Amino acid sequence: MRAAEGEVLHFSEDPHISRFVPHVAATARQPEAYVWAVDAARSPDYWFPRQCPRAMAWVTPTTTVDDRARVLGTSERVHAVEYTWLEAMRTVRLFAYRFSAEHFEPFGDAAHVATRTVRPLGPPEPVGDLFALHEAAGIELRVLTGLWPFWNTVIASSVGFSGIRLRNATPRLIP
Repeated sequence: MRAAEGEVLHFSEDPHISRFVPHVAATARQPEAYVWAVDAARSPDYWFPRQCPRAMAWVTPTTTVDDRARVLGTSERVHAVEYTWLEAMRTVRLFAYRFSAEHFEPFGDAAHVATRTVRPLGPPEPVGDLFALHEAAGIELRVLTGLWPFWNTVIASSVGFSGIRLRNATPRLIP
């Protein structure tokens, strides 16, 4: 489930949204109101239940051979979740809303935003089996007791990375 050329996607567990109104998210780092979406390259970042914490890492042109082997193994891209989210991963009903990219502008290197109300191009599409999506995309999905050891390794390395909803992860253990 990825955006087609000229499109961006918004993923949601709500299949009944007819229009998207810009708003300031509770976790926003900026004061502007936006409608958020992603392009094809970043769609896999959202193949998860909305509140699921996840740590993601991938090969970049500057990733060292040692970091690749240590963090990613033989994979190009790794997504990690906690065991406590497995049932939600299996049972969530996730939907993708398609939008024309012309109504959005890039925001950073991972998102696209609209500053006005936008309507989807059609009804939302069921995303389907999240494990099958990862497998078909060649993304290794790791299930861990906790995300923090993996996350700490990732952010101290030369791999590309993103963490979403990390505030929902099992608390860090202080030795």
